[in-house]
Amino acid sequence: MTEYRSDLLRLLSTRGYIHQVTDAAALDALAVQGPLPGYIGFDPTAPSLHVGSLVQIMLLRRLQQSGHKPIVLMGGGTGKIGDPSFKDEARKLMTDEVIQSNIASIKTVFQRFLTFGDGPTDAIMVDNADWLDALEYIPFLRDIGQHFSVNRMLSFDSVKLRLDREQSLSFLEFNYMILQAYDFLELSRRAGCRLQMGGSDQWGNIINGVELARRVDGTEVFGVTTPLITTADGGKMGKTMSGAVWLNEDQLSAYDYWQFWRNTDDRDVGRFLRLFTDLSLDEIARLEALQGAEINEAKKILANEATAMCRGRAAAEEAAETARRTFDEGAAGEALPSFAVTGGSIGIVDALVNLGLAASKNEARRLIKGGGARVNGDKVEDEALTVSIGAEPVRVSAGKKHHGLLTAA
Repeated sequence: MTEYRSDLLRLLSTRGYIHQVTDAAALDALAVQGPLPGYIGFDPTAPSLHVGSLVQIMLLRRLQQSGHKPIVLMGGGTGKIGDPSFKDEARKLMTDEVIQSNIASIKTVFQRFLTFGDGPTDAIMVDNADWLDALEYIPFLRDIGQHFSVNRMLSFDSVKLRLDREQSLSFLEFNYMILQAYDFLELSRRAGCRLQMGGSDQWGNIINGVELARRVDGTEVFGVTTPLITTADGGKMGKTMSGAVWLNEDQLSAYDYWQFWRNTDDRDVGRFLRLFTDLSLDEIARLEALQGAEINEAKKILANEATAMCRGRAAAEEAAETARRTFDEGAAGEALPSFAVTGGSIGIVDALVNLGLAASKNEARRLIKGGGARVNGDKVEDEALTVSIGAEPVRVSAGKKHHGLLTAA
């Protein structure tokens, strides 16, 4: 492991955030000198980000923890296009009203992870629509476009993937990497930003910005990327049977968020504790050394700490208590996901789907066929089963770890 002088790169390195760095020695020297503004861009494609974006949010948190200034760049401008990087097809275009509504919703999560304000290390949130919407096409082509080689742009993996598969890549999307590079140039001018961070799939876009700032303004800026975060079984971080693990409370309950972390693979516990909690490295080393059933205690701590950071300590404690009552005592637990049934009864297939325990009716039927569905602890043998709802809630389970409640409307 490289020895760094700055608190920033030491922190990122020891906790496993660093994949690639542009001129690590120069960035390390700059980070020693004082507060360093650094940014990450997020396109507001939905009202909430999901767990797949969490490592980037944590990067900004680490930047602030080590005495530097986080800049959250919302893609109010680029969001009108959509990042084509490693996407199979173009994203649907959104209206300005939807984009602004999504930005307002997403900001509420960032306020839990970062301290915003006017101080030298306080986070700020900016919108690239502030400068992109005002661009004039011909002057932009003349002043910025001259610095980009189409030959080189075609060589980027994110573009080649679409072209190799003979999938359409619109000229609109092809412009995205130029606009992202321009964002870095604008932030270096407006906020003294010297660092862009992102996932490994953003390396080409970040390099474009580094080179553009050097060519146009003679400014030395830097890039850091994180490794692709996958689970031990090779799955994509944040993808589950029931869909995306959303960060906003109104998109996913605190209990389900807690359960996502509690269900972490044994092999991922130490890595996730380093990436997604503020626990000390010594404490993490102790927890990841636990063997057998004891590793479940480490998973509960991971779930508690990750949920407290995103949803608040009270929500984490309530989710943990609900889980304890559900699994240790067999009780219902008030914070479980619930569905109000009208008419006094519901088919088991519909119940599984409405509780979010299965993504579709076909998936619910497969779950039942595989023996994974239960009603009040009893295995469901028949997919045609009708569940009657009385005064007491009915607990429906998918496997051993996913539960929900049916209540009377």
